[in-house]
Amino acid sequence: MKNYLVISLLCIFIGDATAKSGPQKESALKRVFKKDFLVGAALNPGQFFGAADDNCEVALIKKQFNTISPENVLKWESVHPWPGQYNFGPADRYVEFGIKNKMFIIGHNLVWHNQTPAWVFQNALGAPLSRDALLQRMRDHIFTVVGRYKGKIKGWDVVNEAVDEDGSLRQSGWLKIIGEDYLLKAYQFAHEADPHAQLYYNDYSMENPPKRAGAIALLKKLQAQVAPIYGVGMQGHYTMDWPIPSEVEQTITDFASLGLKVMITELDVNLLPPPGSNSLPDALQQALARRYAGLFKVFVKHRHQITRVTFWGVTDADSWLNYIPVPGRTEYPLLFGRGCVTKPAFDAVVAVGESTPQ
Repeated sequence: MKNYLVISLLCIFIGDATAKSGPQKESALKRVFKKDFLVGAALNPGQFFGAADDNCEVALIKKQFNTISPENVLKWESVHPWPGQYNFGPADRYVEFGIKNKMFIIGHNLVWHNQTPAWVFQNALGAPLSRDALLQRMRDHIFTVVGRYKGKIKGWDVVNEAVDEDGSLRQSGWLKIIGEDYLLKAYQFAHEADPHAQLYYNDYSMENPPKRAGAIALLKKLQAQVAPIYGVGMQGHYTMDWPIPSEVEQTITDFASLGLKVMITELDVNLLPPPGSNSLPDALQQALARRYAGLFKVFVKHRHQITRVTFWGVTDADSWLNYIPVPGRTEYPLLFGRGCVTKPAFDAVVAVGESTPQ
């Protein structure tokens, strides 16, 4: 990150002269990597809930991707906001969009410490639930949500971000009330609800050795308990200089050595431009292109271990990095810019795919 400030200050003065006008004449990622892995994006309701087919993002999604993830509509606070009350409208539209366009549909997510309402862990008086009551609440939620989309949603992030930075288990409400076996129970419930769905563990920053070691220890323990885990999702929220390609590669091979499939589930590259900048200079466009090319060279090298690469967003305008961790900034972390313009990073990724021997 030490070089970001000097480079990104150029954004104030130099316009984006390298973006191309729209995706319509470009190669399709899903075809370029057809023999390697699925390529997808995380969608928001504006892209699947009543969006017109001529909307440039909808057209881009249909052209470029063969798998989709939901940004928020299947998280607990969205789909199950109150006890006994489910809001399936947006999630239904998301699934319908995927089925209509013959995409591999991902469910994200079932058990997480974040975006889970406080009432989930409390009784009617606001006191902490008992272990048995919280297990029952988890089971009911998983059976209701997974069961509704049985046979439609093909893969689920069952447990999300259960490991802390030092490799220990995160002190979530799930762990504090139920104990460590909440993880095993979550996978068992999801498998009962849909025996044919692929079940994943999903987390960020596992390229850092302490966290990776903790995740590996957790996954080995779950495997010893015969938890029905199919694969592990490396989120892939990267910066321009972290992690280096060898760290990404080591993480992939370490998880694959457990007999698990590996997915890159939330890929973006944080450029950290200054707030208020509205364009990206050519020098930084090319740097981003090189960064993405380096990552995809690793992904393609391990294409027999990786089943999916999903970007967290469709265009730069959709990215969560526009408001987290700095509200109001203008970010450029994806392959497609605002207005669905293609960026040099897109061309660089396509070049990696087209140069790979099949």
